[in-house]
Amino acid sequence: MTPPAEITIPTTSLHTPSDNSKPYTLYNITLRLPLRTYVVQKRYSDFATLHQTLTTHVGAPPPAPLPGKTWFKSSVTSPELTEDRRRGLESYLRAIAESPDRRWRETSAWRSFLNLPGLSGSAANSAASVRGGFSIPNRDAANAAAAQDPGTWLDLHGEMKRDLQEARRYLAKRDSATDNTTALEAGSSAKKALVKAGGLLTFLREGLKIMEENRRLGDGEIRRRKDLLAAARVDREDLEKLSSSISASAKAAQKAMPSAPDKAALLGNGNNKTRGGRVLGAPLPEMERTRELDNQGVAQLQKQMMREQDEDVESLGKIIRRQREMAEAINREVMEQTDMLDQVNNQADVLKNKVGVAKNRVKKIS
Repeated sequence: MTPPAEITIPTTSLHTPSDNSKPYTLYNITLRLPLRTYVVQKRYSDFATLHQTLTTHVGAPPPAPLPGKTWFKSSVTSPELTEDRRRGLESYLRAIAESPDRRWRETSAWRSFLNLPGLSGSAANSAASVRGGFSIPNRDAANAAAAQDPGTWLDLHGEMKRDLQEARRYLAKRDSATDNTTALEAGSSAKKALVKAGGLLTFLREGLKIMEENRRLGDGEIRRRKDLLAAARVDREDLEKLSSSISASAKAAQKAMPSAPDKAALLGNGNNKTRGGRVLGAPLPEMERTRELDNQGVAQLQKQMMREQDEDVESLGKIIRRQREMAEAINREVMEQTDMLDQVNNQADVLKNKVGVAKNRVKKIS
């Protein structure tokens, strides 16, 4: 059974195809389910197809009429038409979702249109495979639309925080890796998570600016969300610095490792005779540390050098772990300062209201 869904269409987006065809309007459908909130983008022709399919399968049209198609205006060039159609399409979907008659909601066309769970087809699988619920091909457009809604803004912020946590986990994995392959894979995954978090941070900042301009949130809530973005930006910058410092340290450690020619000079390369080199069984070219050593002594010297390099890498790892602990401590301090600023802002709002009441009383007395 399809779970109850709260459906709204708060915003629209203008989409320009890459094949130079005509642009068209996308309606950003926001669905709030018991366990998650996500955005689905549909154009008017998708609504028309849905209406026809529902009418055919059920044998009766949905409880609300679909807004009619206009021949002399286009939603691309007419903001008034876009707004009227947005309200009409929202009423159309909400009438189906809130109707006591469940026949239209129980069709596969309805569930597929909204990517609702409980569908065994590809749409549901696609929705389940996308973390955060933004299960549409144009992910950037959906995230930009979600960032303009007060409810889905918080969901998008939670998605960004999870990406930062994932980047921190991969950096810790790379820090404790014992082989280069694991370290490189973890570093690459951390970079991807940081890039994704940076993109979401940009969408959240732009969406909050639009909500502030449209007065969709109070001043106190706007300030609180700006503080959340500031803390997330600091957290991401710290992770970026930590990632860069680890990369530089790893390169330095890699340079400190003996090169292939050095290894070949010390241990031989497996051939009977190397070009311009030594023959197996013959003495090594004399150097200061190997002048008085035979082959066995040189091998022991090589093992000693490798142990010293391992100790250097371990010391480097301790330094990096300390940097990470310092970064986490700075992040906690920033969060505490942010909470204190929130309290100061709330107290300032209370004081402002009291001053306003006092002024009104003084005016009445005078």
